[in-house]
Amino acid sequence: MFSQESFSFLSLLASNNEREWFKSHQARYEDEVRTPALKFIEAMQPHIVSLSPRLTAVPKKVGGSLMRPQRDARFSKDKTPYKTNVGIQFRHFQGKDVHAPGLYLHIANEGCFLGAGIWHPDSKALNKIRTCLDENPNAYKKALAQLRAGGFEMEGDSLVRPPRGYDKAHPMLEELKRKDFIAIKNIDAKQIYDKDFVNWCANEFKQTQKLMGYLCFALDLDY
Repeated sequence: MFSQESFSFLSLLASNNEREWFKSHQARYEDEVRTPALKFIEAMQPHIVSLSPRLTAVPKKVGGSLMRPQRDARFSKDKTPYKTNVGIQFRHFQGKDVHAPGLYLHIANEGCFLGAGIWHPDSKALNKIRTCLDENPNAYKKALAQLRAGGFEMEGDSLVRPPRGYDKAHPMLEELKRKDFIAIKNIDAKQIYDKDFVNWCANEFKQTQKLMGYLCFALDLDY
């Protein structure tokens, strides 16, 4: 599936991030990046279903689990047209975009990692998660314990001050201040092109099950 050539292409793209260059190297992108990604997604399908039948693993070039290579540069000072990473998300079937709860694989020369949770939830979803944290803290603490045991850490953006309606002395304050509920585990690039990566990846995602179940419960989603 993935190989050292996948990383080599991403490195070349970083140095030649222009539409004409990408177009002239489209075949290499297909062979070394997109096709391995789609094969990985296909191989992960039974593992994802075993974790939760509500998660999707869709090996499609467009509209599936593989994120598109084009960047959305409308609101960025960086106008380069292409991402220099590979992003794969196994998201909840009721989610419409990357802001849905899901499992994630990030591949880049700058660093590779596994992720689980929800990134940049909208205000309605964020309020639901905070309410659940306030009312059901123990299940969340158990999720955090499972994550730490598996080498995952909660990351993402947080508020500087307590969210509206919550006291600064709240015992779960640091968690309530989160704007992202994402657990991350950094992994070595060599792990990604190991022949047993699919099984290894599936086993790593098992360590995020309590977090995924908790977030879906908070958002009134089946898991």
